[in-house]
Amino acid sequence: MIIKEKIRVVPDFPTPGIQFYDITTLLNDAAAFRETIDQMMLIAKKHNPDVVVALESRGFFFGTCLALQLGVPFVPVRKKGKLPYKTYQETYSLEYGTATMEIHSDAMPEGKRVLIVDDVLATGGSMSAAVKLVNHFHPESIHLLFLMELEALEGRKKLSQYSVDSLLFV
Repeated sequence: MIIKEKIRVVPDFPTPGIQFYDITTLLNDAAAFRETIDQMMLIAKKHNPDVVVALESRGFFFGTCLALQLGVPFVPVRKKGKLPYKTYQETYSLEYGTATMEIHSDAMPEGKRVLIVDDVLATGGSMSAAVKLVNHFHPESIHLLFLMELEALEGRKKLSQYSVDSLLFV
């Protein structure tokens, strides 16, 4: 099965000139979604994580499945104001302004091997912020895993000090 064929490309969304990669079509196909998780698991297992962290919201689809299969805790990184307890915050730049993400201040113990998961690596801004949040916990290691990478946007360069894996390249 070719996973890439299960992802719908929507032109000019959310703004003209943007090609949006809609993963709902992948999620709607149980066999394709299972294959995606199986392939991501092959990569995740190589890093032997103690904890899986994922970014809101689309990263949650993949991160929770991986955490369950690995038998490790799942930690959400959420948009500002969505977590009910004390948080660390990190603000990052978007093409149209800024955004802030948070992680609970007690989300994980220090010194863990952390796998951070998201659906798309574009410019690397949101993942850079997530890495900064995870670094509050002085992890032993951080590995990054994406469903797909938009190579032309060169987000990997921003994350060059970390191990970066992507299942698909577009």
